[in-house]
Amino acid sequence: MKKIMLQTILLCCLCLASCSDSEENRPVLPPDQEQEEPETPDRPHDYTGLMNKTNSVPVNYEQEAEQRGEVVRIDYDTHDYAEGTGAVRTNTAYVYLPYGYEEHTDRRYNVLYFVHGHYGTAASFFQDENGLLRKLLDHMTENGDMAPTIVVSPSYNYGNPTPSYVDADPYCEALPQELVNDLIPIVESRYRTYAESTDAAGLESSREHRAIGGFSMGAVTTWYALEHTLDYFKFFMPVSADCWSLGAFAGMNRPTETAEYLAGVIRQSPYAGTGFYIWAASGTDDSAYRETLVQVEAMAQLTDVFPLSNLTFHEKDGARHEFRPTAEYLYNALPFFFPNGQNTYKHLTTSNTVKDVMEHEAFVGFGQFILPAERRYDDDMPLADMASLLPYHNYVTGERAVETINTMIDYVQDGNRLFYNIYSDEDKQADARKNNTGLFFFRGEPDKPFAIVCPGGGFSYVGAIHEGFPLAIALSEMGYNAFSIQYRTGGAQVACEDLAQAIDFIMRHAEELQVSTDDYSLWGGSAGARMAAYLGSYSTQGFINATHERPAAVIMGYTGHSEYTPDDPPTYVIIGEDDAIASPATMRRRVENLQALGIDAEFHLLPDLRHGFGLGIGTTAEGWEKEAVRFWEKYISRKN
Repeated sequence: MKKIMLQTILLCCLCLASCSDSEENRPVLPPDQEQEEPETPDRPHDYTGLMNKTNSVPVNYEQEAEQRGEVVRIDYDTHDYAEGTGAVRTNTAYVYLPYGYEEHTDRRYNVLYFVHGHYGTAASFFQDENGLLRKLLDHMTENGDMAPTIVVSPSYNYGNPTPSYVDADPYCEALPQELVNDLIPIVESRYRTYAESTDAAGLESSREHRAIGGFSMGAVTTWYALEHTLDYFKFFMPVSADCWSLGAFAGMNRPTETAEYLAGVIRQSPYAGTGFYIWAASGTDDSAYRETLVQVEAMAQLTDVFPLSNLTFHEKDGARHEFRPTAEYLYNALPFFFPNGQNTYKHLTTSNTVKDVMEHEAFVGFGQFILPAERRYDDDMPLADMASLLPYHNYVTGERAVETINTMIDYVQDGNRLFYNIYSDEDKQADARKNNTGLFFFRGEPDKPFAIVCPGGGFSYVGAIHEGFPLAIALSEMGYNAFSIQYRTGGAQVACEDLAQAIDFIMRHAEELQVSTDDYSLWGGSAGARMAAYLGSYSTQGFINATHERPAAVIMGYTGHSEYTPDDPPTYVIIGEDDAIASPATMRRRVENLQALGIDAEFHLLPDLRHGFGLGIGTTAEGWEKEAVRFWEKYISRKN
């Protein structure tokens, strides 16, 4: 074992080396710096109680989505059900068709019928607040928050509100019958829903894919739908109003009797048990909050009919009796009614925040490592400002970072395990900073060699979002099993120990990971390139008590590392002419020294290229990883 000691220059990830003895006859690398441990955020809970707080709608959902759905007007013939004359009349509804409806001809859609309040209209549902609910549905569809869903806005008042909202009661009671007899058959025969036919039998057999809800008098309508049309809807979403089946405000003034009445309706139907769900909601400052809640609380006492598996109440803090909070209720209810089995985890956009990444459902337990965990930043910072988190890197954009994050979300959604701990619980208890380590794994072809990518960051942060994940993903797309390492910052010593531990972990778990242990490669940029070079020079036994072969090849990007040994593996080097941090001359000399020892080494100097370019998309470096892979492949044995 060679005896060396490195002279520390941490600034901008440049470190030059000199030699001395060490007690363990191992490389002595720069000392660590104390780092604060990132906190793991709490996770949201499922519905475990009657009362639940709603989750806020992402801020960017109020902006236009890139993929916009279409709102279609339907004028249809109906009858006078309210006064019982049966006279023919016309009514209007509006139908929201999600983006891609015309293209996805093999796709069926769930349907929500949502009824407006007293002063609203069928059109206002999609028009009010500058199209707030239409934009919400566009984003929810685009991000896969729910299964494909059509939303219909019907009207009980025919565009002419009654002088008093109480006078609208008979029209609210009549609307569910009008929907089943007249509107639903038109909507669900015209559009691709789950109804095989629109007669009574067809609508009943598809009721699990149909919901009805409403706000204020629309909620009164929803309670009537539970009473009269339970055969055709499984999900009910009354927002800010009680049930008037026993008279106006009976749910508030006679909650026990109302609860018993509704329970009787359920008991006499074939849907007692798991055949229905009531998702009630209101704002804590809503004038209808108490009238809704007291009825729901009375219903919850009848646990044989209304257990938590059939009834929950959801409140938005500070929300009043107005249109805007409806967006939050829909945002929470629709994924519950119609969960997206194809894309449970939502995508992010540049308008999402750092906190959204850390708390994303796909990244539970390791979300703090997606972005540079070691840097202090505002949790509410939008991802559009990503470049500010990586001061030693260039060509960083929020768009590319989000693209990488969404690729990782999809990878988890497809059933892949993304993150692996490399240290045992005992190791972490002995050294708490080892909690800040691990491997991100992007699968290639089974039993092919693996590569470990070491992101840079001057040993002060781990720039994996720009330099680790994108490269590992690219290597996996070429068929190789690729890892991106999350290592301790503060110096080359602990970083290299973590890299050695990572290699040992992969070797010990190769069968489980389905990777070949032969002819692996180490990749790195800046500080990460120094790590790869050190392990190439001294292998794992230079840093931990485990012995493994040196890598088949080391791929180094833009670093001032000059140290080498006669045992170094083949080395590929790339750097830009305009690098103001790492010296191209230093890298060139190292390659020439390796070549003089008979070691295969290549030096690539690219024009108009600055430090920390990562994949170099849009620069003179774009595609460089393919050439580097071809270099590595020269040293991969035929069996691989």
